[in-house]
Amino acid sequence: MIRIDHACFQTLTSGARVIEADAHGDKVLLLPDGNYLKLFRRKRLLSSALWSPYAQRFADNCRVLAAHHIPCPEVIALYRITSIARDAVHYRPLPGQTLRRLLRQGLDEAEAARLRRQLGGFVARLHALGIYFRSLHLGNIVRTPQGMLGLIDLTDIRVHRRGLGRFRRQRNLKHLLRYPEEARWLAIRGDFSAAYHEDGWR
Repeated sequence: MIRIDHACFQTLTSGARVIEADAHGDKVLLLPDGNYLKLFRRKRLLSSALWSPYAQRFADNCRVLAAHHIPCPEVIALYRITSIARDAVHYRPLPGQTLRRLLRQGLDEAEAARLRRQLGGFVARLHALGIYFRSLHLGNIVRTPQGMLGLIDLTDIRVHRRGLGRFRRQRNLKHLLRYPEEARWLAIRGDFSAAYHEDGWR
C-alpha cells in the first residue's frame, strides 16, 4: 500500500466525478481517464480493518477471481491517505453492463432465458470454487462485451478451501434473491435453478 500526501491525492482526483458518497464523504470517484478510485474508512476504532484493510481485501479478491479466470476489475494501486484517514483502491473498471441494468433495459424472451441459464452456471461455479460473495446480486454481476459474466464491488468475498456446503450455498442464494422483482425474473421457467443444479450442486 502506497502512502500519499494530500497534494498527491488532490492531483490524482483533479477533475474526478463523485459516483457514490455518504454522510462521511466521497466513496467512489470516476477519474478523468475512466478509471476509478474507491475510498474506504475504518468504521470503528477496533475493527478487522486494522489488520486487513478493506482496500487490500478488494485487491486480494480481484487476484483470486483473476486466477480462476473470472472477469473482475483490474487493480492499479492501493493508497493510504492519512490526511483524510482513508485507504483507497485505484482500479480499471470491468467493461460491460450489470445484469440489473440489462434487465431494466428489457430483454427478449430467448435472450432472458439464456442469461438466466448462464447465471445459474456462473453462480454454481463460484460456489464450487468455495467463493462466498455476500454482495451477490444483479447489480454486482456484469456481462462483458465478450458475453462472459464477472463480478464487481468485491470487498465482501470469502474464499473457502473447498466448495461451499449446502448451508452456505442456500444462504448465499438468498442474497441473490433479496429483491422481489429480480427474484421473480430468476424464477421464470426454472432456467436459473436448473442450470445451477446441473453445473455445480452437490
